[in-house]
Amino acid sequence: MNLNNKTILITGGTGSLGKVLVKRLLTGEMGTPKKIIVFSRDEAKQHFMRVSYMQKRAATDEVIYQRANDLLAFHIGDVRDYHSVSSALQGVDVVFNAAALKQVPTCEYFPYQAVMTNISGPENIVRAIEEQHLPIDTVVGVSTDKACKPVNVMGLTKAIQERVFIEANLRCPQTRFVCVRYGNVLASRGSVIPLFHDQIRNGGPVTITTPEMTRFLLSLDQAVDTIFAAVRDGQRGDTYIPRVPSAAVVDIASALIGNRPIETLVTGIRPGEKLHEILVSEEERYRTIARGDYYVITSILPEIRPQDQKLELVLNDEYSSAHDVMNPQQTAALLRKFKLMLEDQDPTSDEELLR
Repeated sequence: MNLNNKTILITGGTGSLGKVLVKRLLTGEMGTPKKIIVFSRDEAKQHFMRVSYMQKRAATDEVIYQRANDLLAFHIGDVRDYHSVSSALQGVDVVFNAAALKQVPTCEYFPYQAVMTNISGPENIVRAIEEQHLPIDTVVGVSTDKACKPVNVMGLTKAIQERVFIEANLRCPQTRFVCVRYGNVLASRGSVIPLFHDQIRNGGPVTITTPEMTRFLLSLDQAVDTIFAAVRDGQRGDTYIPRVPSAAVVDIASALIGNRPIETLVTGIRPGEKLHEILVSEEERYRTIARGDYYVITSILPEIRPQDQKLELVLNDEYSSAHDVMNPQQTAALLRKFKLMLEDQDPTSDEELLR
């Protein structure tokens, strides 16, 4: 499947992933969409994103409404609210659900807020499609490693999101629901590298929760690659997993510090934080297949899986960031490749992301 002449809705479209997803869709690599709708509840982020694409320096009222019928459109709403979700889905062909509460400590202190965004939001999408018989072709749910063997609220709610979308293939047989699951994205808002950058600029110390912690290293573009692979080749109920390298967090910190006279400080694991990222559990590996550069977890519901699908075991253990960890030199080389060293321009700035 490509996205030529499709109307696309991106929930949470003003986030780090949403911005890069919009940028990539506008290149036409998946076909030229008919319209891309950015759906989120933050009017300021939408406005700055809109103005950036229009290459305007001043924000005026005509900027807000003038291009409503052009390729890129903006829709204020909240996935928690069924009526705003229902309104946004009208005339849409493909949905990317990137709206989420994703900060682990925040979700621990406000668990029901995470439930409303990460569970009720996806259910609102499914309910609107089912009740209104909307002819939506594909819905892609964006999940996280924390949904695998979850130990925190964020992971628990994302695990339920996955199951809501997988089961939706039975409720809405005319729509294909697939998911993608990946680890912490490099340089996304709230991730460790921007934190380390700030701490280094301020003279340190660089805070490390525990020396044993490991993480997969995935760029925003690789996250979008995973989403596009699921759109192109995913079957109903599939969950796509990128195969990417992992590193020790202490090695990431060391590479970013370089020769600077900056100390590191071990602070202890934060509420709900995991020592390692796991993308495929021991139990899930029995229904995991290889497809191109990805692992694919097939549906837990046998009614959704193709009857003739052969499940050949491709993993001997769970797929964890604790396995095959890069050495410090490999870690530094990868960070340089992604232009994440401190001397480079901050890749999380809105200007850079929108180029």
